[in-house]
Amino acid sequence: METDTAGSGPERGGLRWRRILLKLSGEALMGSREFGIDPDVVDTVAAEVAEVHALGVQVGIVIGGGNIFRGVAAAARGTVDRVTGDQMGMLATVINSLAFQDALEKHGVPTRVLSAIEMNKVAEPFIRRRAIRHLEKGRVIVVAAGTGNPYFTTDTAAALRAMEIRAEVVLKATKVDGIYDRDPEKDPAARKIDEITYREVLERRLAVMDATAISLCMDNHLPIIVFNLRKRGNILAVVRGEKVGSLVKE
Repeated sequence: METDTAGSGPERGGLRWRRILLKLSGEALMGSREFGIDPDVVDTVAAEVAEVHALGVQVGIVIGGGNIFRGVAAAARGTVDRVTGDQMGMLATVINSLAFQDALEKHGVPTRVLSAIEMNKVAEPFIRRRAIRHLEKGRVIVVAAGTGNPYFTTDTAAALRAMEIRAEVVLKATKVDGIYDRDPEKDPAARKIDEITYREVLERRLAVMDATAISLCMDNHLPIIVFNLRKRGNILAVVRGEKVGSLVKE
């Protein structure tokens, strides 16, 4: 029988969120490298997830593959067909997911990789009820291969999987401390936005998640918190309900 995790509040053992979907970009795993995976960065993020997991938070993770291959970029250059490029990108997310699973298990966290593309030798197929059961049994799930379909980003996959596993919130990990009205790395006058609605994000075309992902979250009343992954302790602070990053809500 599936557990309904609807509702949240600070009274629940000091935790604001009990079931989360953490969205990591592939770039988050490469640190200062130009491509690939930085083991130290992966270990640091895994240690933070382990801390949250130890508090009883149920954690689902979706990881991108941009540190290995970007199908959209390759298609734009005309070097690879878009569908083929997206399929290659999906496989890149599986590599990242396996690396993160290994790091989590070294921290003593039981972890399962669930793939939208069947590859039974290395990952379980994504089945919604099985994914929820893993969470209920105290396992972290890492969902790989996006949605399994071309033309959909891992942002959209994160929103979709969050709804399927009935997560209470999507945590979008980035390299800046929230949502800004302009790119803060290019414009020092950029202003941080603490709270914003889904519709405003879409109307202002802010680079939070792609429009499909934002629309899915809006239609299903799923809040999004955008925060800086590079600051140690931020994931823990978010699940405790501290004011970290920016909140996208109704």
